Amino acid sequence: MSASLNQLTSEQQAELMKIRKRVIEAIGSNMDLYGISHSTGHLYGLLFFADKPMTLDEMGMEMKMSKTSMSTGVRALLDLRMVNKVWEKGSRKDLYEVEYDWHQTFTDFFAIKWRKAVESNLLVLRKAMNEIHKTLKSDDKPHESYCSILEEDLRKMEQAVQYYLWLDRLIDVMESGDIYNLVPKE
Repeated sequence: MSASLNQLTSEQQAELMKIRKRVIEAIGSNMDLYGISHSTGHLYGLLFFADKPMTLDEMGMEMKMSKTSMSTGVRALLDLRMVNKVWEKGSRKDLYEVEYDWHQTFTDFFAIKWRKAVESNLLVLRKAMNEIHKTLKSDDKPHESYCSILEEDLRKMEQAVQYYLWLDRLIDVMESGDIYNLVPKE
């Protein structure tokens, strides 16, 4: 425990830990929204309340989990930019702390996830649309009903492409920070 916690009575420490545990449990339960396991959510909660950056060993001791589990959890949180690796003079071990700017965490998370989905889906849609165009323009004219179905599929795919192009612009607005001009932080 940190020096500030050690200054509290055992009753105060117990009450504080009870309050923190409730918040950590809620964070852990809701991390599935981010595709993060319950235990990694608890790890995030531990780091959230830590008064200083922590090593994997410290996290493992606190959570009674293996260093491997801690490493996997921290890596997931690092990938989502919810945790930062920090440097501390005199320490040879990696230290980690929570990204306290939850607005930035939200922006980073959704930009990372949405950008990947946009790129992947646009690639597949454009490839499928090209295939439809080739089939419709081929010398071996497909049957009229088949052409009708292909044209309807093409129309649906064009609408999907428009949506993904809009989503791409939304991601740009989030990454630039312009989203906060539209929906200010309070």
